[in-house]
Amino acid sequence: MERKKILFVSEMVTLAHLARPLVLMQALDRARYVPHFACAARNHAFLSGSDVEQWVIHSISSKQFLAALAAGQPVYDEATLAAYVEEDMRLLDLVRPDVVVGDFRLSLSVSARKMQLPYVALSNAYWSPYVAPHYVVPSLPMSAALPIPLANALFLAVRPLAFALHTVPMNRVRRRYGLPSLGYDLRRIYTDADRTLYADVPELFPARSMPDTHSYLGALPWSPPVDLPPWWDSWPATRPLVYVTLGSSGQAELLSQVLAVLADLPVTVIAATAGHLLPTHVPANAHVAHYLPGEAAAQRANLVICNGGSPTSQQALCAGVPVLGIAANLDQFLNMGGVVRAGAGKLLRADRFLRADVRAAVTGMLNNVGMRAQAFRLGQIFARYQSAERFAAVLRELA
Repeated sequence: MERKKILFVSEMVTLAHLARPLVLMQALDRARYVPHFACAARNHAFLSGSDVEQWVIHSISSKQFLAALAAGQPVYDEATLAAYVEEDMRLLDLVRPDVVVGDFRLSLSVSARKMQLPYVALSNAYWSPYVAPHYVVPSLPMSAALPIPLANALFLAVRPLAFALHTVPMNRVRRRYGLPSLGYDLRRIYTDADRTLYADVPELFPARSMPDTHSYLGALPWSPPVDLPPWWDSWPATRPLVYVTLGSSGQAELLSQVLAVLADLPVTVIAATAGHLLPTHVPANAHVAHYLPGEAAAQRANLVICNGGSPTSQQALCAGVPVLGIAANLDQFLNMGGVVRAGAGKLLRADRFLRADVRAAVTGMLNNVGMRAQAFRLGQIFARYQSAERFAAVLRELA
């Protein structure tokens, strides 16, 4: 039987958009499929040693992406998206895949259709048009200038208009290529595809009236291929272990402050900077590395502190460990909303960071048996979702 080509395309603005397609690519049955992987050159190191055919594409920088989120501005303008579409079509013409799988490569909703190729989009369920939103004002200029209750009320009032403005560049590009508008709901821009797969579970983010073309995959946990640091296994077993990483889209400058809060608590801390610079001062009870095997770290931890994003949160919950999310952007607030409602974590605001709040949250969560039980319950739910098998079923249908 002729093997089918599957092209994975990562818009590398955060590690999540690289990690999820990598997990699915690594799980492919090589007897049935030939994997290809396209991402920005700066991230090809994460593909080292892989048997995948690699391609280089342009992605805006993480710095540009995060700056747009912090300012509440559209991430992409029309010119950037149009250039992406042209680059996509050149790549698709070279690879000639049987199925294209994209993670936040929004231009594929145009380029794959123009090339008449089946397109699968990876996303989170809280961005689905079929999941009831629970919006909270993220870290924006208004949240810095106003009391949070007032900023939140203002955000909820203007959010539909803001989402509509964010859809304009993509809808203009679609019109340029003879495709119909997707309307003014940003969630449709994020999830438009022939098949849309959510790296989540309905127990956290339930949907209503979801079409058959949208479905849940479950968690897609990923750890970078790194060697264990020399201090791994050197911490005392008598103390609770706290794993800290604020991720590639977290506020890296907060890591030192979090470590300072934990410095005088009876805990051992292991921390990862996700590629950012190491802190200039590391407390005696802490060990820090650029990257750590997050799944193994979460499995050994009593508490995980992160930016509230889905990758690290899911690593923690899959291990049955509660999550303290220090969130900044809307994606992180949406994800932590589900975790908090499930009773498996606590949410703090990065733009209202107070050491006393972090200390109180950590001490309270380490002693919270009920929260630990809820995290364990969610871990059992995640374990029932065989994401690789679900993805394989979609490929068999499309390819």
